[in-house]
Amino acid sequence: MSPEITIVLAILISVIVLLVTEWMPLEVVALLVLGTLAISGIVSPLDALAGFSNPAVVTIWAVFILSGGLTRTGIANILGRQLLKVAGRKPSLLVVTIMGIAGGLSAFMNNVAVAALMLPVVMDIARKTDCSPAALLMPLAYGSLLGGLTTMIGTPPNILVSEALRENGLTPFKLFDFTPLGLLVMVSGIAFVTLIGTRMLPKHNRKMDTSGTHRDFRQQYELQKRLFQINIPPTSALVGKTLAKSRLGSGFGLNVVGIIREGNTLLAPEVTQAIQAEDMLVVEGRLDRIQEMNHWSQLTLETDPVDFDIFFTQGMQVAELTIRPASPYVDQTLSDIGFRNRFGLTVLAIGRNGYQMNEDLKSQSLKANDTLVVYGPAMEIAAFQHHTDFLPPRPLDRSGLHRKYPMNNRIGRLRIPENSNLIGLSLNESRLGDTVDLQILCIVRQNGLTLVPKSGDRFETLDQLIVSGDFDMISVLLSKGIESIFIQDYSFHPDPAMLEDDHVGIVEVIFSPHSVLSGLTLRQINFREKYGLNVLAIWRKGRPYSSGLRDMALEFGDALLLYGQWKKLTVLGKEPDFLVLTETAQESPREDKAKIALTIMGAVLLPVIMGWVPIYIAVVMGAAFMVLTKCLTMEEAYRYIEWKAVFLIAGMLPLGMALDKSGAARLLAEGVVSLLGPFGPYAVLFGILVITFLATSIIPTSALVVLMVPIALKTSASLGISPYALMMGIAMAASSSFTSPISHPANVLVMGPGGYRFIDYVKVGAPLTLVILIVLMLALPILWPL
Repeated sequence: MSPEITIVLAILISVIVLLVTEWMPLEVVALLVLGTLAISGIVSPLDALAGFSNPAVVTIWAVFILSGGLTRTGIANILGRQLLKVAGRKPSLLVVTIMGIAGGLSAFMNNVAVAALMLPVVMDIARKTDCSPAALLMPLAYGSLLGGLTTMIGTPPNILVSEALRENGLTPFKLFDFTPLGLLVMVSGIAFVTLIGTRMLPKHNRKMDTSGTHRDFRQQYELQKRLFQINIPPTSALVGKTLAKSRLGSGFGLNVVGIIREGNTLLAPEVTQAIQAEDMLVVEGRLDRIQEMNHWSQLTLETDPVDFDIFFTQGMQVAELTIRPASPYVDQTLSDIGFRNRFGLTVLAIGRNGYQMNEDLKSQSLKANDTLVVYGPAMEIAAFQHHTDFLPPRPLDRSGLHRKYPMNNRIGRLRIPENSNLIGLSLNESRLGDTVDLQILCIVRQNGLTLVPKSGDRFETLDQLIVSGDFDMISVLLSKGIESIFIQDYSFHPDPAMLEDDHVGIVEVIFSPHSVLSGLTLRQINFREKYGLNVLAIWRKGRPYSSGLRDMALEFGDALLLYGQWKKLTVLGKEPDFLVLTETAQESPREDKAKIALTIMGAVLLPVIMGWVPIYIAVVMGAAFMVLTKCLTMEEAYRYIEWKAVFLIAGMLPLGMALDKSGAARLLAEGVVSLLGPFGPYAVLFGILVITFLATSIIPTSALVVLMVPIALKTSASLGISPYALMMGIAMAASSSFTSPISHPANVLVMGPGGYRFIDYVKVGAPLTLVILIVLMLALPILWPL
């Protein structure tokens, strides 16, 4: 084995491990592969970068734009409206129609976009026909995947195998060369899912209520268990505060979904709504979070004033830090940054345009040229002397702190007595800073040691907590307990049905396939403040989550249960990052441009079919005309391109080239031939298909095709058989990503709304894959003789 083969195989194994484990973003893996191959000399620098100009890559991103044009002009919406007329209310006919339309659209559109487009339509159909969405959404996803097999532009693997044939001096597949076999596979798949697959899907999830007008969220999200009422006594510290300032959400984990005041019920109140004495608040949340407030009874308030010398002893210091205009921390909050844990400093105040901010510092969005008044070890402050994101620190002495940032009425001292339940808890676990506007500035241990606490630091007996915050609320909590803030009404059990009327409702939302918010938290998005909607729960991987939602990193495939005014839900439907699961809340498509979009698509396909223009030129021209005719804007065009797929393919193509040039592909092909060759070409075809089917559930389809193509070409050359059956088989098998939700974005997209678990995909996808394998083994040798 030559050194080049050893290097390439080592890179190959590393790539497979990284793709499977997702230890780093897939596109980063591809770029590292590109750079490693160039540096090692296995491929030239120009060849390493050639993937970005490869006709297959150009075709793929241009098809994404064409698909976006068809999406924004409402082609799927128009077809969806006819769905009920054709299918009626019979479940089996609904499944066939949904899969057929999804498959037909996916022949010329991105299959994830098709699934996203039809998802709200199918959800509305499920409501109107009293059919469980679980019975319709997985067929929708599978139909979009099956339809992509029927044309060359239906899915990236088809484009990649065709281009690979051209690069190796063979006649490439034409646009509709995939159609006979693809249609056969698609029809077989639809038949299996309709007759057998739907019987394996969950029946109990996501049912409609008896009226058939809306989903029964009570059972699915367990709303009944989480709805209760609290009463506001006349002396409550909450009286006069707005809902935003009350900290009922951030501190107690309670969503205020209604206010009963003087016999009238106000549903989905605004965050600016002020709380009044004798209000009865209908809230959604966890009772045990309220019990956590008993921690306040484990503290004592020291009446002696705080000696500000504590901020200037034991190597401690106070200083001003000004944020540079180009700092990445601009528009982030201290919580987003994790300022105290990251820098070991506490922010005492924020100065902005001559004003001092002391309240809710953790949730204040920072601005350029803001001045942070920080406290902590002098060594930590000195580390900012040459910081790229802050101007050099300006130390403050005691008189300067008092003069510029007076805060005497907000600084106090709490003590943890012996036998307190707080002893041993960390700062995070105590949640002391969540309930009220309180920040623990430092902890003074019993031995006199002063430290700036981090979230994991634990309380000890007789600790003194030097804190800043709202001492009116703190004093009430310490002296009178949680009952002085609000009283839980155990006699009243709100019915979730009372939460909806003509102006207010409950609806589910998922991330669109083009969302840039995945990985962020609701707190980072400022979701409640920005959209005026309450997130009641999140459905993820087969189960609902209803606590800690503000700080839960959101994932593609999550379903968010939202509550609020319909007009605000409609506004959210126009946001490109979200997909509201009802068609009435979607942004209106440009249906007046639908005929233009279809004409452009026809103008793209005709010269390709006739052989007048290469497909990569035709689709680029078509993409340009989609924007030129305003079927979609340039900004939308950029958003519809799946850049992750583009970078992944462009970065992995040099690895395919390296497998070929180094002889590694020949070595692997010889292994396949020696193992399966004695049993004949059919056994080789079977082996290639099985390997691809197994790998597609854990490796991205495009990357898999890039890796399999050189092996298939060398195998066919060694056996002296036609490569077309192997290449067609690889494309079909790689796109048959049915066996897990993570194997394809279309599967993830329907997981939350359908209430599916991982095992549901295995139960339906595994036998479906077996059916397709049988169809390929029977039909491939006939349509593409070996």
